[in-house]
Order: sequence, then structure tokens, then C-alpha cells
Amino acid sequence: MTDIAAPKASVTTGIGVDTSRLSNRANLEKAGKQFEATFTAMMLKSMRSTHLADDLFSSKALDTFKDMQDKQIAQTWADKAPLGIGKAMTAFLAKSQSALQPGAPESPEK
Repeated sequence: MTDIAAPKASVTTGIGVDTSRLSNRANLEKAGKQFEATFTAMMLKSMRSTHLADDLFSSKALDTFKDMQDKQIAQTWADKAPLGIGKAMTAFLAKSQSALQPGAPESPEK
């Protein structure tokens, strides 16, 4: 009896993982700031959703304005007074990239 090995099927989803942007320190730091801004915006949205007090003048338009205001506040906080979560994420991701380690030669921009 001969075992015929069936060819192993490779699962492809058509979605490739592009990590080329992580090889540049500036892109990685920008992603860290964007992550921190998004995280802070989600935190502000969660805090606003508690409704500790009833709004006297509540409306859908006011809710939309508060959402836009929260996003702007979060972006300003990430730029001016970061919490540190974006920097921690940047440091964590940089550990896996040998080109981003201190003392590594700079790679030319494409």
C-alpha cells in the first residue's frame, strides 16, 4: 500500500501584511501618536457616555459637536501632553525591527 501525500493547500485570503512602513522610525512614531490619539478619543467618548448629569439642552447636533471636539482634544493631547501609551507601543514594535535599534545604519528612503 502506497501513501500518496496530497499537496498541502495553502490558505490565502488575498490580504497581504505590509510591514514595510514599520521599517522607518518616523512612520513608527507617527503611528504611535495616531494610536494614542485614537485611544484617548475612545476614552473620552466612554467618559461622556456615562451621563453623570442630565443635559439641559441635549440634541443629536450637540452630540456630534462633542464627538468632533473630543477627537480634536485627543489629537492635541497626543501631540502636546501624551499619556505614554503611544511611546510604549512604538518602543515595543521597534524591538522587533533590527533596523530601528540604536546604532543600526540608516536605511535609504524609497
